[in-house]
Order: sequence, then structure tokens, then C-alpha cells
Amino acid sequence: MSANARVAAVARVAAVAAALMAVTCLVLLLVHPWWDPARIRPLPLVGGAWLAFAAAAWLLRGVSRRWSVALILLGGIVLQLAAMSSPPQQSDDSYRYVWDGRVQAAGIDPYAYIPSAPQLTGLRNEYLWPANGPHCVKAGVRYPGDPALVPGCTRINRPTVPTIYPPVSEAYFFAVYKLSPAITRPMPVQAAAAGCAILIIVLLLYALRSMGRDVRTAALWAWCPTVALEAGNNAHVDVLAVGLAAAALIILARAGRLRHTLLGGVLLGLAIAAKVTPVLVVPAVLRRRWFAVGTAMAGAVAVVYLPHVLAVGSKVLGYLPGYLQENGYSDGQRFALIGLLAGGREAMLIAVALLALTGLAVLLFSNPDEPWRGALVMTAAALAITTPLMQWYPLLLVMLVVLDGRAEWLAFAIAGYVAAEPQMGQFSVPHPAAIGYGLAVAFVAAAWLARLVISRRASSQPPYRVLTEVPAVLREEAPMTVN
Repeated sequence: MSANARVAAVARVAAVAAALMAVTCLVLLLVHPWWDPARIRPLPLVGGAWLAFAAAAWLLRGVSRRWSVALILLGGIVLQLAAMSSPPQQSDDSYRYVWDGRVQAAGIDPYAYIPSAPQLTGLRNEYLWPANGPHCVKAGVRYPGDPALVPGCTRINRPTVPTIYPPVSEAYFFAVYKLSPAITRPMPVQAAAAGCAILIIVLLLYALRSMGRDVRTAALWAWCPTVALEAGNNAHVDVLAVGLAAAALIILARAGRLRHTLLGGVLLGLAIAAKVTPVLVVPAVLRRRWFAVGTAMAGAVAVVYLPHVLAVGSKVLGYLPGYLQENGYSDGQRFALIGLLAGGREAMLIAVALLALTGLAVLLFSNPDEPWRGALVMTAAALAITTPLMQWYPLLLVMLVVLDGRAEWLAFAIAGYVAAEPQMGQFSVPHPAAIGYGLAVAFVAAAWLARLVISRRASSQPPYRVLTEVPAVLREEAPMTVN
């Protein structure tokens, strides 16, 4: 390599490092809002982090693959450590994780009692149940479902309802708690979630390399602000489900033997039993050995649910029905885009029909060798239809974008933040969820159209230039020689 080439390579690496430093600084401001003297709202900071992330991923294209792998791993680890440097800022779900782990460590099924039940009073401590906690159960107030509640304030959200998390998540909470029994703060679950995110980086790098794909695409997961904020800081258990789903897709895409198919089905079942959202992957993996995949998946779900069903019966459903009602899905009020045209029961029917049609299309036309493409379409469609306000729900989509390779679909992850912060002072807009997800749909559609036009133009060009006439030098007759 020449001296000029070395200088250019170093400059490219330095440019990527500078962009990653900008992402890291913005993540630090988001998780340490008291460091920001201007008191900038989270959404502009998130937008800046996404712009710096996009710049870093674009600049990485000019870096060699060997250096790219090192940058992807190092950048992903640094971002997770930055996010972990503060307690969760935009979600308090991690306190329920710690509580559920504590309950199980005491030998009690996590679905048996709500946090404010008298049976669990002995498990309270000063950190999870401070006197000035944000969620309080008041004495003398009757709460629906269970009037015999012990009053007190807590950091645990919804202390008067049962846990919503499926059995694999509960096993994860128990394992994290057992590894750190003396720590009741959320740091252990933050570290566990960050560890899962880093393991997914390694898995994606391995998968892309083994498939002969560009490993630099893994940066779309490793450096994504959503991954840093929702794993390392907010510690959402979704990252565990995403990791299991990624492993399942990679195995099922190359499953030649029956045992590999069964393993992939089991992993997908465990992903669904960690968080329900990976069920969106199912239509894309049923084109090959659907019976084996379905049986293994259903069997895994049944095995992890069975002990809890035997212990508490129907209580194993937890707060899921109430959660759907609370967020407006049971009465059709949560579908922001559909709500622009219809509401109530009609909106629910439209949403169900659109999801069913998308799932059927994915099932019929998806490529079993690339199941992530159909899974990406299904997941993006579900986000556009249900328009959730929780910015961590697109974590599954971010992983699928890496395997699929089309970065424009990350617009749905940005839309989650637009929907999650509707109040922007003088910059507030009506229907922020509809606008956020609507712009994501429009952006992906525009990118699809652009790709189509470019592809057609490329295919219309001949692979080589056809000579329409003989060059003049060839038209001249060579002189005849006589021996």
C-alpha cells in the first residue's frame, strides 16, 4: 500500500470514529439530561444521534472489512457502556424486571400475586419501595380486581396489576437477579440487556460473513441509537427476544437437515415466549417444512408455559388483556394511521384485515432462503398499522434490516420516537404518531420506487457495446506478400 493510500485509509477510519463520538456524546446527553445546560428535549437529541449514526454508517463503506469489524464491535460496546452510565431515563420497566426476579428468588411464581399484594410485603425494600416513589397505592381506596392491597409507593409501574412478561422473560429476570442478589437497582438488567445487544452484533457479523454478504451492514445494529438507548439504558427485554429470533432465522434460512429445522423452530418459539413481537416472523419461515417448524415452535412455547399454568392457571396471561385495553387496541383508538379514516370497531376490523393480508402475502411469496425479507415486511406493516408509542418495539425491525440490507426501513425506528414524544412546545404537530409512521411508509415507498427505476435502467443497458461498423483500420486491406 502506498503512502497516499495509507493516509486515505487512516482518514476514513478517523472520520468514522468522529461520527461515532458524536453519537456517543448525544447518547450521554440523553441518559444524563442534567448535563445539558440548554435543556434540549429528547427528540431533537435523538434526531441528532440518528444523523451522526447515518454519517458513520455511510463513511464505513470506504473502510476495509478488517478495520470495519473492529470499528463495529468497539463502537457497539462503547455505545452500550455510555447508555449504561445512567439509570433508565425513558422507561421504568426495568424496576418490574428486578421485582419479578426478586419474587421468583423467594420461591413464588411471578404470575401469582400483584406487587401490592399482602403476600409480597416482606419482599419490599427501600429502593424499589421508597416513600416518595412515583407509583402509589393509597390506603382506603378500592382497586379493581383485588381490594386487599397494602398501601405504599414504589418505582414499579402499575403495582396493582400482574406482570405482563412471558415465561422466557421471567426466567431471564430470575437468572439476572440470582447473579446479582445483593443489587436491587436496575444496573444488572441494564448490563444483561447490553450484553445481549453485543452478542447480537457478533451473531450478525458471523451470519453476514458466512453468507458472503458485506459485514459492514452489521453497523446498522451495533451503532443504532435505538439499540443503545433501549438496551443499555432502558434495559428492555425485547433485546433478548430479538437475539433468539435472529438465531432462529439464520438457522432456518440454511436448514438442510430436519434437526436444524427443529432447532430453528424451538428458538423461534422461545423468542415468542420472551416477547410476543417475534410472532411477526412466523409467516416468513413456514415455506419450508412448515409442519416441523410449527410443531417445534408450539412445543417450545408449551414447555415453558406449562409449569406456570399448573401453578397459577389462567393467571399466566398476566396483564396482557389489560395492556391492550389501556393502549387503545381493544376499542380501535390506538391505530393512528387508520384512525384518520375510521375509528372504533371499524378501525379494528381494518387493522386485522391488513395484518392478515400482509401475513398471507408473506407466507405465499417469501423466499425461504431469505426469511428476513418477508419478516421485515411483516414487522414494518405491523408497526405502521398498530402505530405503537413505545420506541423500543422496532428493535426487531432493526435486526431484520441488517440481515436484509435495505437501510431505508430504519425509518420505522425513527417513527417510534416521533410518536413517543408528542409535546414539542411550539413545534408540536397534530397526530404525531400518524405523521411519524406515515412519513416512514412514504420514505420506504419512495426508496422502493427509486430502487426499481435504477434496477430497470441497469437491466436496459447492454452488457457490452455492440460494434455497428467495422473500424477503419480493419477495413484497409493488408498488402499481399509473394514468397
